[in-house]
Amino acid sequence: MDTALPSLAPSALVPRLGRADAPLLLDVRRAQAFAASDRLLPAAQHCPPESVAAFARGQAPRSAVVYCAYGHHLSQDATRTLLASGWDARVLEGGIEGGEAGVDRLEDIAHWRERPLPCIRKRPDLGVTGERPSRWVTRARPKIDRIACPWLVRRFIDARAQFFYVPAEEVFAEAERLQAVPFDIPGAPITHEWERCSFDALLRAFELQVPGLEALAAIVRGADTSRMDVAPACAGLLAISLGLSRLHADDAAMLAAGLPVYDALFAWCREGQAETHGWQVHAGATQ
Repeated sequence: MDTALPSLAPSALVPRLGRADAPLLLDVRRAQAFAASDRLLPAAQHCPPESVAAFARGQAPRSAVVYCAYGHHLSQDATRTLLASGWDARVLEGGIEGGEAGVDRLEDIAHWRERPLPCIRKRPDLGVTGERPSRWVTRARPKIDRIACPWLVRRFIDARAQFFYVPAEEVFAEAERLQAVPFDIPGAPITHEWERCSFDALLRAFELQVPGLEALAAIVRGADTSRMDVAPACAGLLAISLGLSRLHADDAAMLAAGLPVYDALFAWCREGQAETHGWQVHAGATQ
């Protein structure tokens, strides 16, 4: 590892996953190695190493964490290229595999792997491979699941994903026309299964395991299926969602307004549940 390059340990990356201000995760594994793997980091974008220079010049610089298989020359060279173009870029120490036996120091490998990085499963059948934006289509006038699912996709599966809301009777025809994946409608590949909702189906489809997401899934499930006993926050999410629907006649505007709601809920699920509000009602007189 070139110690002169900015780097980020896996343990420091995990808390930043899923945030609205999360860095771009840029996968620079060679095409053959990338194709042979069925995993990538959450919402990562693939860019072959020979295309990094054009990629860096082709868009506005931003914060990025660059990874290859083991954190060696591919990701380090790509980071140098991004830095030269004004990006705030860092190498992911150990890469997606957590270091390479026989090359990296044993103590480094142990450190990188002590908290395994969550990954998502590639799903070419759902248009998610990390190579190009996925497309999704569902029923118009979203309330809960049809906002929660786009949030989950944008934050953890495909940051570039595109979403379309159409009348219910047009979903499958529009899915074919747009080459999009229908969701949250009977007969779709991502939809309700018994007591589980489409949010749950997405978690299973991509084998996504991130602290806080299961707790959030319970809130979404209860609110979306009118089972307020599933989690205490279900009623609050239902009320907020119905209120947002009345404030926004445009579905895209509703989605934009709903994303921060799920950002806040996820932050609470992941790290805020132990905090309470300390105002004491009817406190006794002090004198």
